[in-house]
Amino acid sequence: MEIVGKRWSSGILLALGMGAERFTEIERRVDGLSGRMLSVRLRDLESAGLLERLVEPTTPVSIRYRLSERGTELIRSLQPMARYARRWEPPLEEESAS
Repeated sequence: MEIVGKRWSSGILLALGMGAERFTEIERRVDGLSGRMLSVRLRDLESAGLLERLVEPTTPVSIRYRLSERGTELIRSLQPMARYARRWEPPLEEESAS
């Protein structure tokens, strides 16, 4: 739970749960997340056994990420919280000004 409680971890897990596989896909889906912090959190989540890093021996090397069985089970408990947050999230400045 300590890893999941760190900033960005749940967003990364949710992005993976929604089908993101590549570094740039994850980075795009998690608003405000820097590439450097994404690298750090991916290593943390892999160490915790929540995701798998798949290296494809192509030129250039292709790396994909996916939830492990353990991560998939965890994401099921995070999804209701994400729905709650989206429902009650305040509108963006632009939307409220319209």
